[in-house]
This record gives sequence, C-alpha cells and structure tokens, in this order.
Amino acid sequence: MPTISVVIPVHGVEDFLPRCLDSILSQEHAGVEVIAVDDASPDRCAEILAARGVTTIRVPASAGPGQARELGAERATGEYVWFVDGDDELAPGALAAVAKALERLRPDVLVLDYENLYPDGTTSPSGADLSGPELTTLAERPGLVNLTMTVWSKVFRRGFPGVPFGPGIHEDVQVSVAALLTASRIGLLNRVCYRYRRDRRGSFMAATSDRHFAIFASYHQIFSEQTLVPPVRAAVFERAIWHYSTVFPLVPGRRRREFFRQMTADFRRWQPPEFVVPPGPRGAKMRLIGRGAYRTYVLLEPLNRVRVALRRRLWCDWVRYDPRGDLKCATFMVSCWPW
Repeated sequence: MPTISVVIPVHGVEDFLPRCLDSILSQEHAGVEVIAVDDASPDRCAEILAARGVTTIRVPASAGPGQARELGAERATGEYVWFVDGDDELAPGALAAVAKALERLRPDVLVLDYENLYPDGTTSPSGADLSGPELTTLAERPGLVNLTMTVWSKVFRRGFPGVPFGPGIHEDVQVSVAALLTASRIGLLNRVCYRYRRDRRGSFMAATSDRHFAIFASYHQIFSEQTLVPPVRAAVFERAIWHYSTVFPLVPGRRRREFFRQMTADFRRWQPPEFVVPPGPRGAKMRLIGRGAYRTYVLLEPLNRVRVALRRRLWCDWVRYDPRGDLKCATFMVSCWPW
C-alpha cells in the first residue's frame, strides 16, 4: 500500500499543469501514487496528463474541485491523501519530507508550511508558525485555525475527517476546520513543502464573483454542527470573520453592502463571550464589522490593500537584496505579514 496518494483536481490549468506534474513526478520516492481527476477540462489538460502517464479519472461534466477531490480520494489506496491543485507546485524534496513526518508522527492530519508564488516569479512566506512540538491538538494550539483553510496545506489520513467537500468555491473550509477540530493527533511540519500560485488569471479564488457568498455556508456548517470548547470557539470565530474580510474585496460592488450585512449578522450571532478583539488593524476591521459600519469600512479598505501591497514589496525587495534571508529580518517581516 502506498504511503501517500497525491490527488490532483484539474480544470482549465493547461499553462500550469506541466510544472505541477513535473514537481511531483521528478521527486523519486517509493510509496507514492498520483491520481488526477480531469473535471471536464476544456483545454489540453487531458493530453498533458496522458503524455506523462498519470492515472486519470475523467468526469464528463464539470462538478467543481470539491467533487473532483472526492472522486480522487475514493480511488486512492494510500494510507494518507494529499490534495494538490493543478496550478500549484510541490517544493523540491517535499514528498520525502512529508513521508518521513508521517512515519514518525502517525498523525490524523499533517499541517505543512508553504510559500506564495506570484505571476512575476517572486515568492513570499506563508507567515505560518509551525515551530514547537511536532505533535499537538487544536485544544493545545487553538491558533492553528489562523492558518490557511485549504486542504493542500494538509495531508490527511485516508478517510479522515469524513466530512464531504461542499459545492462551489471555498469548498474546503469545512473539511480543513473539521480535521483540526476532530483530530486527536495533529502533526506539524515546519518546512516549506508547497508552492501556492497567487493572483492567477482565470482562478475562481482571485476573480470577482457572486460565488464568494459560499464562504458563509462553509462557516455556518462549522458553527451549527461542531461542539467547540471556549478557547477553540473564540479562535474559530475570529478566523471566520477575518476570512470574510479577505473575501470581501472579491465580491462585485453591487453586492458588497449585502455581503457586509451578512458579515455583521454572523459576527453578532456567533460571537462567543470569551472572544477578545485583537489589537492593531485586524482588530479595527473587526470592530467595524461588529458595529455594521459599512461606509467607514469601505473607506478604509483601499488603505488596507495599499498596506498589504507595500509589505509584500518590502519582502520581495529584501529577498533580492539578501537572498540568504537574514533570520532576524525575515522573522520581523513574517511577523508583520498580513493574513
């Protein structure tokens, strides 16, 4: 039985799929199977997969990335499943590092570090803090919910957590949160293993669309169906509201007021008594959301985007200036990095 089944949902990524596949197939490591799910991709993805001899499941009509992952996981025979998006890449040596961590820790879910990859070829750190004990639980480290709510940043024991992917986009939020909430053994791999492609043209996650309203259903399911202890409840609540705020700029202008009203409604409905508003810009945005101060929020949002762009530019300039990445400066930059 393979140790890792790499499952790749594929749709409309012909420009990036070769690099994705090469980053996986070039890593010679026993105990790995690769399964691609061609979600009725309208381009040359099927040809690219065939040319590289990858086991492929073909879907006659596109059902979305969540269903594609479900189909791949059903075919998987590995002890663990790693969902890799077809436009992203694995870092060199990632498969070996992950396999060793899985063997050593035997986790229900392994959380790993990643880096952002931009269209101009620059990269930036994730900002994730995975230092400390390699094996933990969410009760011991509630802050883990502040990590990205994506399945590609985690490797799951096959069949765990048993929560299906939702339809549409933001479909992996409930799977990621459920895994962290129910895992008795969460492994942490403090190593960059994944390269997440940001700002890709044509990406649903980077496009302005009404479909981003799906984020509410994902978190509603979590709050409605999960029993959360106080520290974890506060952490999940903060993560949900902050996640909403990061999606807000991607909502069409004509529907932003409606989206903001839902943000405020969820804030007031789900706010736990133990929640403490964080300091700084993050806390300021949450206060505005809680008060329903739409106009003020909209006025400040462009300033926040400038702040985010400036910090990314500072990081990229530093890396160009000193490729060695002086540890003290790098640590400072990461600590300031917006989530």
